[in-house]
Amino acid sequence: MKIAIIGTGNVGSALAQGWTAHGHEITFGSREPERDDVQALVAKVGSRARATTITAAAAAAPVVVLAVPWRAVETTVAEIDDWTDKILLDTTNPIASGLQPLFGSDTSGAEEIARQADNARVVKAFNTTGAENMANPDYDGQALTMFICGDNGQAKSTVTNLARDLGFEAADVGDLSAARLLESMALVWIRLASRQGLGRQIGFKLLRRQ
Repeated sequence: MKIAIIGTGNVGSALAQGWTAHGHEITFGSREPERDDVQALVAKVGSRARATTITAAAAAAPVVVLAVPWRAVETTVAEIDDWTDKILLDTTNPIASGLQPLFGSDTSGAEEIARQADNARVVKAFNTTGAENMANPDYDGQALTMFICGDNGQAKSTVTNLARDLGFEAADVGDLSAARLLESMALVWIRLASRQGLGRQIGFKLLRRQ
């Protein structure tokens, strides 16, 4: 599958390396695709990766991964003219000062993105853990759980398969409004990892009693 990753930070890098190992083709979207660090990332990911502009990357792929800081979301989404039938995989977390949710209980970052990206099939995923776990979600033989939500079943199925390619177990939390819960869940992970001193080698696992 062709996947556009908008963003060249730790999250985009980890996802790209995992997906190319499973045969997917990655195009990084960047405002400066020829920049040295972007080209170094392409070389690190390997022959199944390349970099181009944000607009060109999105145009060439059915799945577009938004992996930029929240402050850059609005301008980044606006750069892509046509979202029709695209799966927009939102990995972002809108965080206010003091590690608090930026939005209240009546909306979420993912829902705001859906309002801006007309006709996109938005799926929230890869926001409740760190890039280290995206690179390796195996904890002593147990796969971490990747929680996802969205309004389109086919889009969620695609993202579920992409999560499984990386080694995650996937759990469907429901429609896109559940992103309000997942974005708060991300704050739990961040607080445990940083303020509570547990470090970034932690993750969430959904357990089922037999």
